[in-house]
Amino acid sequence: MSDIIEIEQLLARYAVGMTSADIEAVVDVFTPDGTYSAFGATYGLTDFPTLVEAAPKGLFLTGTSAIELDGDTGTGRQPLCFVDQTNHNMRIGWYTDTYLRTASGWRLKTRSMTFLRRSGARDSGRPHDPTRPEPTVAS
Repeated sequence: MSDIIEIEQLLARYAVGMTSADIEAVVDVFTPDGTYSAFGATYGLTDFPTLVEAAPKGLFLTGTSAIELDGDTGTGRQPLCFVDQTNHNMRIGWYTDTYLRTASGWRLKTRSMTFLRRSGARDSGRPHDPTRPEPTVAS
C-alpha cells in the first residue's frame, strides 16, 4: 500500500506543478528519459519548458488513479478535468501512465493524454495551437 500512496503523491505533485506553472516540479516526477504524449506527438523532458509555456494556464484537477504494480514497474490511468483560468472552458479525459521505481522513489516513465470530446470521440488531441512546439525528438 505504501507504493500506491507514494505514486498518488507523485501524481499530485504533477497536478499541482502544472496548476502553479512550476516546470521544475513537473519535470521532477519523471524519469530522466520520461515522455509525455499528446496531440499526435511524444515529448521528452527537454521539451517540457516550451510545451508547458505554450499550454493554457488553469486548474489541473485529477482523480484517483487506478494503479497496477508489478515489482518495480506499474501502469495506471488517471482522470483529468482541466479548467482554463481565462474563460473557464474545460478539457476532460484521462492520462495513461507507466511508472518505474528509481533510487529517488517512484517516477512517471510515460504519460499520455486521451481527450473526451463533446462528439463522443476519444483521441490524443489534434494540433490546434500554432504556438505548440514540435518535439525535439522524433515520436
